[in-house]
Amino acid sequence: MDDFDSRVKSFFASGGKGLNITVPFKEYAWALAEVRSVAAQLAGAVNTLYQNAEGRLLGDNTDGTGMLRDIVSNHGGSIAGKQVLIVGAGGAVRGVLPRLLVEKPASITIVNRTASRAQTLVDLFSSTGQMQALGFDQLQGHSFDLIINGTSAALVGELPPLPGSIVGPEAWCYDMIYGRGDTLFQGWAKSHGALKALNGVGMLVEQAAESFYLWRGIRPETANVIAALRAELAAPG
Repeated sequence: MDDFDSRVKSFFASGGKGLNITVPFKEYAWALAEVRSVAAQLAGAVNTLYQNAEGRLLGDNTDGTGMLRDIVSNHGGSIAGKQVLIVGAGGAVRGVLPRLLVEKPASITIVNRTASRAQTLVDLFSSTGQMQALGFDQLQGHSFDLIINGTSAALVGELPPLPGSIVGPEAWCYDMIYGRGDTLFQGWAKSHGALKALNGVGMLVEQAAESFYLWRGIRPETANVIAALRAELAAPG
């Protein structure tokens, strides 16, 4: 933490405009920020640091905006009125929940191996929308319009124990992680008839673009960047 603190301060002292923070430093950035946006305060994590005119360190969280912009603007999807399932209850999920709730889904269900962690998030955010927490063994009999994987299990070759019956007739599935080719979750979604199975490449670019906008007041065009990154990931490794 001390080394992170000193490097951030050194960066801004040398004239830096802004920093984009990744795991495992988002909680450190949250603690370091002198002023936090509403999204960052609710998320308990900061992925964007910049200074205001008075030199105070501001913290924001653009992860939710990045994911929503990818789903809605890049792919033509929607959240409003949808039955949403979020898999996982860690920092990545907490970071996107505030922005998801702004879109007014019909409901958000959070499922997690440790059901109490899912319930903690529901307790934290339920005043802003219809939410419930479930264990994986309680998913039978439910179906969803949008299923978001917020776990990193696939990075070690694992998938959460999701029954295929939860994939609604025109469901979209969104994996917050990405890699070369389809992620394991994308493959699972396609095998169970998902209308769309997307990964987090667009979210990565869009959250960075939103951060850049906060630093510079200019929002970069993202389509070419996303296309180039997808092409790079599709190339033989």
